[in-house]
Amino acid sequence: MLALQDLGDVTLQAHLGAVPAREQLGFYRLAVSFIEIMQRRGAELTSPSYPPYQIAFDEDKLLWELEFFTKHFLEGYRGVQIPPSDRARLRSEWESIARELAAEPRVLCHRDYHSRNLMVSASGLYIIDFQDARMGPDTYDLVSLLKDSYVDLGDDVIGELTEHFIALKREASPGVFGRAWSDAFPRRFDLMALQRNLKALGTFGYQTTTRGNPVYIQYIPRTLRYVRTNLEQYPRFGRLRELLAEHVEELR
Repeated sequence: MLALQDLGDVTLQAHLGAVPAREQLGFYRLAVSFIEIMQRRGAELTSPSYPPYQIAFDEDKLLWELEFFTKHFLEGYRGVQIPPSDRARLRSEWESIARELAAEPRVLCHRDYHSRNLMVSASGLYIIDFQDARMGPDTYDLVSLLKDSYVDLGDDVIGELTEHFIALKREASPGVFGRAWSDAFPRRFDLMALQRNLKALGTFGYQTTTRGNPVYIQYIPRTLRYVRTNLEQYPRFGRLRELLAEHVEELR
């Protein structure tokens, strides 16, 4: 038997336009708290009997997603002809990013946690579309929520909500999530954001050119802006930014 609840038609994305900023922030603080609960309860309920614990964002998966960006955004959507030398350089950069992210301790991830998969009903905020849940970095769902291609939260709000998440984690397990963990979190968040947003661009390109669904074109500028911000913020991405800027005008 399967019990279903009708949550209506209002996503968090749609609801944001109808409420003041203070109420918007309240919904996002609640959504952030859900991530902490999923990670904590996910660890407590770990079992190989459940499908999400059998799959993960390992190096191969993360690398595949970055190559998906190359294939469906650069080549498919933008029509870029990538020289073999540039392709090899890109592959090297992708491998470095995937290797670092795959080495992080894994938690239970929703995998697609953003404003379109959070429903607002009379009884509260609900999570849907969790069938792709898997293990991955503790930054993954927070990046999906705060660096959302569909909603622009602004740097101040993103910073505040990130600090809220860090505080929740440290409160739940102060002996595990100490100062060193919290100090390193923003850098790890930005690395995950870069990978996630590049994958999103690949998806938008795929939906537009392969599936004939142009609705995602409107979200490409915001996602490219996220990518550019992260590339500019860290010297380690200087070579990658230079390489991508040769083919993507918005990243110059």
